[in-house]
Amino acid sequence: MITEAKTVLQEYFGYSDFRKGQEEIIGNIFNRKNTLGILPTGGGKSLCFQIPALQFPGTTIVISPLISLMKDQVDALTASDIPATFINSSINQAELNDRITRIRQGAFKLVYVAPERFDSDYFVDVLNSIDIPLIAFDEAHCISQWGHDFRPSYRSIVTSLQKINQNPVIVALTATATANVAQDIQTLLQIHSDDTFQTGFARENLSFHVMKGVNKRDFIVNYLRQHPKQSGIIYTSSRKETDGLYNFLSLQGFSAAKYHAGLREEERKDAQDQFVYDEKEIMIATNAFGMGIDKSNVRFVIHYNLPKNIEAYYQEAGRAGRDGEESECYLLFSKQDIQLQKFLIEESHLNYEKREQEYHKLNQMVRYCHTEECLQSYIIHYFDENSPEMTCRKCSNCLDHREKVDITREAQMIFSCCKRMGERFGATLIAQVLKGSNQKRIRELGFQELSTYGLLRTYREKDIVDMINYLLSEDYLLLTDGKYPVIKIAPKAVAVLKGEETVSMKKSVTPVIESNAQEENQDLFETLRLLRKQIAAEEGVPPFIIFSDTTLKEMSRYFPVDEASMLGIKGVGQAKFSKYGQAFIDKIKEFVETHQIQVAPIQISRDDDRDNSQPSHLISYEWYINGKTIEEIAKERKLSKITIQKHILRSAEEGHELNWDEIFNKDTEIKVLEILSEMETDKLKPIWEALNGEVDYFVIQAVICKSQMT
Repeated sequence: MITEAKTVLQEYFGYSDFRKGQEEIIGNIFNRKNTLGILPTGGGKSLCFQIPALQFPGTTIVISPLISLMKDQVDALTASDIPATFINSSINQAELNDRITRIRQGAFKLVYVAPERFDSDYFVDVLNSIDIPLIAFDEAHCISQWGHDFRPSYRSIVTSLQKINQNPVIVALTATATANVAQDIQTLLQIHSDDTFQTGFARENLSFHVMKGVNKRDFIVNYLRQHPKQSGIIYTSSRKETDGLYNFLSLQGFSAAKYHAGLREEERKDAQDQFVYDEKEIMIATNAFGMGIDKSNVRFVIHYNLPKNIEAYYQEAGRAGRDGEESECYLLFSKQDIQLQKFLIEESHLNYEKREQEYHKLNQMVRYCHTEECLQSYIIHYFDENSPEMTCRKCSNCLDHREKVDITREAQMIFSCCKRMGERFGATLIAQVLKGSNQKRIRELGFQELSTYGLLRTYREKDIVDMINYLLSEDYLLLTDGKYPVIKIAPKAVAVLKGEETVSMKKSVTPVIESNAQEENQDLFETLRLLRKQIAAEEGVPPFIIFSDTTLKEMSRYFPVDEASMLGIKGVGQAKFSKYGQAFIDKIKEFVETHQIQVAPIQISRDDDRDNSQPSHLISYEWYINGKTIEEIAKERKLSKITIQKHILRSAEEGHELNWDEIFNKDTEIKVLEILSEMETDKLKPIWEALNGEVDYFVIQAVICKSQMT
């Protein structure tokens, strides 16, 4: 059935092959085994149940926690000629009766329902009157009491399933499941560990950045001005901050909408529609917004405040780049955010065990902000302790190439001071003692008599706290859970105290915001975006449901002007071509004629069409070092020059030898490095302009690449 599944994948969804993990999950479902799939956001979880639903006889039931998620997915399925509907509180009684009648008649292949529906015996009777081959739990972490978004109504479905007089296959899908959450899901839904598929938690198209000590509003204004016309989400931790930031950015002339639980339902829906339909570029929101928002072209997510835990952060940040395009995630960290999250935990009225769990997760989030390891690696390791070490090469930590400073002596002083203070206090008081502060509390406790008092008086208190936080993130120190956590010495610190090991750290990080070179024709891309928006408005669906940004960019790169070449574009299947293909071909033809562009027939070459024994970028690299020019490689591989250039530089970054003298001479290198130093940026266009257009973009990138590696 997998062969037929690939045909369905191409015909209805426009993809030639499955993403990692999809084929295994779908195959397991075809073998009628209950299945758990843990795939990263944007990893194609929905296809794992949608494709079996199209091949199985009967109606697949999809349990989904949010109304917006249901509507978006049903709209997308309908656009691909797949009969689907949803049942939730947003429809009136007449609509409900009509849909129930059609469900009984077998009119739909997929029916999305809210978990609360299973509390109704009438609805269970409806399910018992139809053939149900498959039940899918979307956002399955909501079913677990250990999940960050636990919903009792989701968990209660398990009891209701016993009332169904059939034996459907169960599939549960999520992007954010720690080991204990996954185990809880397996137990509840009777899923064997052998039927659990985890493809890894990495989002390779996302770059993560932590900004500490910045003016948050200034940072956001500067970022938005550097990224005009990009769609993004800015998360705040309170309604008040959402309103304040929305008013501030609106006065600055930015296209923004806002969303929080204090708005009327109609206001929230209007704001969401404005964002999803590309009428507003920026959504400013609390965490009430987002889960299930299937908007593919979100280019950035900025967290204005510290999130409450890694699961929530990764899910929210993961709303960027669902189309696979490079996207950015920024967290603007300040110490005050920790106190706010502690206040929210105390106000939540959780029982003791759950409250301590929330404090532990908050501590993990704070450690993320202070670690010097790769940020993507930190997140992946949080979800999977057995994951191998990695470096993403583009997060704020990986981009910080400064030498580490030896702080062994300072670390020993911190450990000693902590011990002499009885391991009963937090970072601030320890730092004040080491600084030699004359605070009243220090005198009351008699800490001015300690031998460690004032040992680091030449340091700022903030610098001492930063070192303590770093030692916490590297497991030299431990932070207890609870409202008033205290610092204790970890076993790892013993070797440092004995002088057997050294400790080193970097200064606070200020990452460089990089600019990615564009391969597509930007004017055509904007033209096709307008066409997409017009069609979407006529059909009443979000623009990305017509075609994703990735698909439009590929059209803007290859100029498909006939059916054969359009069907070769990733994301254009036969069903979507029948609906929209000709309109886009006509627009591309018009653009080509107006701009007198010569379009040659082109075979779109993809990595997945080639021998997978060697990565694509290394093939280009080997041809290059063996004497072929970039132009020759591009022509023979049917790829653009820019792609080949990226392949060569990526290979160099991975440690493959490259003769830089063949790309630039010493004078050019010095000239570029001087401009880099003066401008404090490696955005390509301003550097190119500062060099009067005399140095090629590739040469500039090569100089930057070499400087970051040495």
